[in-house]
Amino acid sequence: MNHLDKRLFRTSLFFLTLFIMASTAMAQSTRKLIRSGDKMFNQANFRAALPFYERALERDPNNAKALYRAGISYIAFDKEKASEYVYKAYKMKPKVGDDVLYWLGRVDLVNYEFDNAIKNAQAYQATLGKRDDEGREQAALLLQHARNAKKEVANPKDIFVKNLGPTVNTPYSEHSPVISSDDNYLLFTSRSAAVTGGKEAEDGEYFEDIFETRRLGQDQWETPKSLSGRLNGTGHDASIQLFDNDSKLLMYRQDEGGDIFMTSRDGGDWGQPQKLNKNVNSKGFESDAFISRDGTTLYYSTSQFSQNGDLDIYYSKRQPNGEWGAPKNFGNGVNTPYDEDSPYFTPDGLTMYFSSRGHSTMGGYDIFTMSFDTVARRWSRPVNMGYPVNTPDDDTYYRLSPDGSYAYLSSYRMGGYGEKDIYTINYIRNANVRGHVYSLRDSTIIPGVELVFSGKAANNTPVEARDVTKPDSGTYQVSVLSARPYQVTLSRDGKTIATEQYEVPMSLNDTTTFEKDFYIAFEDTTGIGTGAYAFKRIFYDTDKYNLRPESISELDNIVRVMKANPTLRISIDGHTDSRASDDYNVTLGENRAMAAYNYLLQQGIPSNRLITVSYGERRPAAPNTSPENMQLNRRTEFNVIKNLEQ
Repeated sequence: MNHLDKRLFRTSLFFLTLFIMASTAMAQSTRKLIRSGDKMFNQANFRAALPFYERALERDPNNAKALYRAGISYIAFDKEKASEYVYKAYKMKPKVGDDVLYWLGRVDLVNYEFDNAIKNAQAYQATLGKRDDEGREQAALLLQHARNAKKEVANPKDIFVKNLGPTVNTPYSEHSPVISSDDNYLLFTSRSAAVTGGKEAEDGEYFEDIFETRRLGQDQWETPKSLSGRLNGTGHDASIQLFDNDSKLLMYRQDEGGDIFMTSRDGGDWGQPQKLNKNVNSKGFESDAFISRDGTTLYYSTSQFSQNGDLDIYYSKRQPNGEWGAPKNFGNGVNTPYDEDSPYFTPDGLTMYFSSRGHSTMGGYDIFTMSFDTVARRWSRPVNMGYPVNTPDDDTYYRLSPDGSYAYLSSYRMGGYGEKDIYTINYIRNANVRGHVYSLRDSTIIPGVELVFSGKAANNTPVEARDVTKPDSGTYQVSVLSARPYQVTLSRDGKTIATEQYEVPMSLNDTTTFEKDFYIAFEDTTGIGTGAYAFKRIFYDTDKYNLRPESISELDNIVRVMKANPTLRISIDGHTDSRASDDYNVTLGENRAMAAYNYLLQQGIPSNRLITVSYGERRPAAPNTSPENMQLNRRTEFNVIKNLEQ
């Protein structure tokens, strides 16, 4: 080896040594990060464990253990990432953990991969020894949850679930919604960074605090504020129920294992919370409660009488001295070996809602309901409220709005802002659909046309409605389940004239009406509809009066009809929704009418056959209670006013 070769060899050896030292240091650093993450992980402090695992994965992206533990930790915060990490770890190292098949099934369940969840639960069962009772129970539960979820999701209810939005919900957990009797004041519980003093619990998250917010609009809330120090103590505090004309509040406080307290308004603020008596509170865990409307009965969840520490629902009667009496098991098949929590009753006391980890859940807590038979004097069996009220994860704290038309609940579901969020549950209602059937050739009305609306409910059950256009007006009206497409078949004298698709917008009340006109290739040879001209409405974007492309098509149709009927005169009527002032809307309506007027002039229609009128917001086609209705009101209508030969 010559001198140059020796120098090259020493240089290569030097850099190889540096590389080995750096690799060793990096490996040691990665192992240290994983050990730090494991320390938090073993304390169920998953949020604190994640940064350590993620930093380890930055150094070693294929570290199976870090991927596996991070994936399990992510189940509470990001279901899709949890699935990605656990599956990647399993593919790299099939024996990354003794219970890896169980966790594969868990991430499949919460990501709605029910067949895979069943397969992995069964595979996990096959690995367990006969004496592994805990493992076999967990596998059996996972299998049951996956089968229940598959069944419920395949048969959804006609329900609209809406997130309360980022003003209320955060990347942390929000739950226990409590609404005032006027539906405008909301108390809820949060573990966000805005809690009093930013205090941290043992699991690495912030302690729960009670927050308040007030409604600014239909879907708008003011920035929530943490309640005074009187209500929020040094540990967990949670809202439970407003009662007595909203003057009193039941609340939970982390005291002696967790107890139920009550507070009253003291001037404008809440007074010092007082603990309920020892017949209710025990050395166990009391988590949630409900006082009946007449104030005589308290229903609450407690672990006091449980052998395995799970929650059961009990009740206590108010005694003549005002104190709560000895507790009694609610019974009636409500309580199981698993948790039952969050009892809630309708004002008449005949319907009960509660959350449970037992019964036929889809995974985690589900909401169940049962009703009281006043003749037989007994409660019905609990019934799962089904999907989409319930999901494969936790769904709790179901609370009806004051008028009972919708409900609030807390849920951890896909598309939320982080952990549990607060949602509203609305039952999709029927809507009225009305309109005319016109001839495509000359826009004359066609009486005697049968319209059949054919669609499906959420569970694929067929739904159908029909009507016949009136002899004098050519109008029809049907009541159909909203928020779904319909095939509309139009026929006359037993013969099908046309078939169209029409998607009915969502309605959350039973009074909404949508306008839908049909133009068909049909010539009325009976003379019944001759001379009755009508035209489609045209619509506009919010605060705009420029013509949409589809509006041009209808205006071109009006031009054709008017040129074919030179004696026809029309009124062009501009309308708006209820945003802005009345004066502003009158001007906006006039601008909309003039946009159509100017287009017709440009196409050769004489000005003496056209007039414009603005009604602003004064003649709505539908109540201004939703974005869909407001769109119906942002319109221009065309009405025949006089035939020049008459």
